[in-house]
Parts: sequence; structure tokens; C-alpha cells
Amino acid sequence: MPSLFHPADLLIPHNEYLPAWSVVACDQFTSEPDYWQAVEAITTDKPSTYHITLPEIYLSQQTDERIAAINNTMLTYQNSDLFCEFPASLIYVERRLASGAVRKGLVGAVDLEAYDYHAGSISPIRATEQTVLSRVPPRVHIRENASLELPHIMLLINDSDRAIFGTIDKGNAEVAYDFELMQNGGHITGYVLSGKTAQDLCGLFDNLPGSLKIAVGDGNHSLAAAKACFEAIKAEIGAEAAATHPARYALAEVVDISDDSLKFEPIHRTVFGVDSAKLLAFLREQNGNDFVIPYVCAGETGKVAIPANGNSLACGALQLLLDRYVAENGGEIDYIHGDDTAAQLGSQAGNISFLLQVFEKVELFSIVDRDGTLPRKAFSMGHAEDKRYYLECRKIR
Repeated sequence: MPSLFHPADLLIPHNEYLPAWSVVACDQFTSEPDYWQAVEAITTDKPSTYHITLPEIYLSQQTDERIAAINNTMLTYQNSDLFCEFPASLIYVERRLASGAVRKGLVGAVDLEAYDYHAGSISPIRATEQTVLSRVPPRVHIRENASLELPHIMLLINDSDRAIFGTIDKGNAEVAYDFELMQNGGHITGYVLSGKTAQDLCGLFDNLPGSLKIAVGDGNHSLAAAKACFEAIKAEIGAEAAATHPARYALAEVVDISDDSLKFEPIHRTVFGVDSAKLLAFLREQNGNDFVIPYVCAGETGKVAIPANGNSLACGALQLLLDRYVAENGGEIDYIHGDDTAAQLGSQAGNISFLLQVFEKVELFSIVDRDGTLPRKAFSMGHAEDKRYYLECRKIR
């Protein structure tokens, strides 16, 4: 079995660029254009990850020109005096969230040879939720000609014995960054770990308990795109050459699922452009009461009961029915973080929001081991502002 986690040659901008550089993961605030307009205003004429990532709110627009601009901007950044270089290093991260809680993480390179996102996988690194294969090609299109990668991927380990995070000593470590993240993202500090310290830490990952060593928490489709790009390269240059190719690895942050600051939040469903009464009638016609789900639509709140249809989680049962309804009647489903945001969107004419609950985070590894991957968008690790912000980079070509 290949080693799971490795130090990486990291690129981090000089301190003066950091406040405008670091923006939240591209798959957040997908129904809130005001958020991204504010980010655009903050980052205008400044080096920023906003200019080298593609927020999903813009995916429905013509993206070829934007992706070409992303690739060109990456090269411009690489050829400027923008970055500090930290070879063969890990970054120990302390992120003070808006709530005041501090989340601890470790940024390094995960080995894609040990990762398989397909349903039924028993690889040591696995997806926790269903991978929607149609969502992988757009991310491949972004990554395949990119010269840099920068992660919003967050991976989870079951380190309740603190075998990894309990051994980290930041006392003499160099500070790579220490600043306030934009748009209510909180404060983030990163400490450089290198040499034998980094190598020893990475060796501990192979000894984590169970067959599922690392579970994908956030960024599943981005990691799947990295895997797809690597497999394409391996097919082109051969397995021997691919073994040492930088694309074999993907940069990510690892977090302990038992970290007190890590909260699992539900991801609600809002359906846009539908007759809410007709949709509710359709759900009630399914004649089941395995799950009872609250909803909000214009002038009405209530609950609707639905059958499980073989799903162990309410989100999976609801998704199955919503997908069917939209395919037959039109409308658009979005995945919303935050109770208030979902309620506000659902109360608008032509919309309806379904407010879901989430399982206890300590159950995640056992659920995935027992049931395989969860339904897509089954949980969120914290609120939208708590998601990973793009920050560290690595050359991939």
C-alpha cells in the first residue's frame, strides 16, 4: 500500500498579499451573487485566488475564456515575486472560526494511488458521499492545463487518540502566515513543519485505525478531478514515469473528526422555479412516513412525510424524489448552508426550501464502512464561512 500523506513543495504569498489572496471555496454561496461581487471588489487589481479559481456560481456561464485566463494568471503569478517557497514541508494550521472556536489542520499532499472515489471502494482514502460523475469533467477542464493546484479539499481522520495531532509541536516552527480572512472567515495561522518532523508525522497516517484511513470531508469532486487528471497522465506516460510525477499527489488539509471545533451541519435543499403546492402534493403521493421534513415556501411553513425508498438518511430519500420531480416538471435544486439562508430563499415566490437534520459526526466512519458512500450533500463541515479558504499552492506541471 502506498504511503498516504506526504510533505509537499509549498508556495505561499508574501505576507502583504495575504488578506486579498485568500478566498473561500468555490462551491460556497452558489445562490448569493452579492457575496461574490463583494469578493470581486476586494480583489480587484490584487493577486488573489479569486483570479485563479472558478466560483461555481459562474459555472453556467461561458467558462472557456475564464479558464484560459486562470491558467495564464497562474503562470504570471509563478513568474513574479509573489511567493515564498517551503520545500518538502507540511503546514500546521490553526483557524479561529467566526464562532471563536479554533480548528486544527495539517496541509500536505495526499497520494492519489491510495484514493478511489467510486461506489463500493475499499481503498484507504475514500469519498464519504456519492460522486456525481457529471460534475467531474468541468473540474478536470479547469485542472488539466493548470500549472498550480490550490486546495479547498478537507480530509478527515479518526485521531481520537491524538496519535497525530497530539504530537505536533509548533513551538519552534516558522510562521508561514498569520492574518484575518476576508468576509467573516476568521483568523488563520500556519506553522511550517519540515525535515524529520514532517516525515515522522506523515508516517503516522499509515497506522490509523480501520480500513478507511482518510475520509473526504469537503472537495470530493475536486479530489476526483485530480485523480482523473493523474490517471490520464499515467495512461499517456506509463505507470513507471507517473510514479514520480507531481500529479500523483493532491494538496489537501487533514482535520481530526474529533476536533471539538468541527461541527457537522445539514445541507438544505432549495428548489427554484417550481409550483410549491404541486411539488408538495407529489411528495405526499409517495405514501410514506419514514422521514418527516420541515419546509418553507411563500406564505407557508410545514412538514411533509416521505418514504425511505432504501435510503438510511432523509437527505438521500428526499434527493431521490426531488431529482425525479425536477426531471419531469422543471425547476432547479440548490444546496444551501444555513437555516436562515434556506428559509429566506424558500420564502421567495416560486421557491421552496426543505430543512434537513444531520447525523452525529462520530458516526461518519462507521456509516461509510457499513453503507458505502452517503448521498451527495449529506452534511457540511460547519457554516459556509468556515469552509477552507484557498491559500497554499503547489506546482503540478
